[in-house]
Amino acid sequence: MRAFVLVRIRVGEIVAVLRQLRTVAGVVEGRATFGPYDAIAVLEAGDSAQLGRMIAMEIQTIPGVTETLTCLDMGL
Repeated sequence: MRAFVLVRIRVGEIVAVLRQLRTVAGVVEGRATFGPYDAIAVLEAGDSAQLGRMIAMEIQTIPGVTETLTCLDMGL
């Protein structure tokens, strides 16, 4: 299962958050973006429960992360 997670980050903390985000197991890519969200992470997990745990326990707890929006890849 693959998901794209859009991340809002506190001002001045993008580099630090991206550095930590890229070390999370299951994160295959992390990039800074311009627009309403500051970064996007591509996640791969075995199932939706694992994906939810990664987001709730690993990504949302990174200092500087203020909000996430998860978009599941439909595989089309």
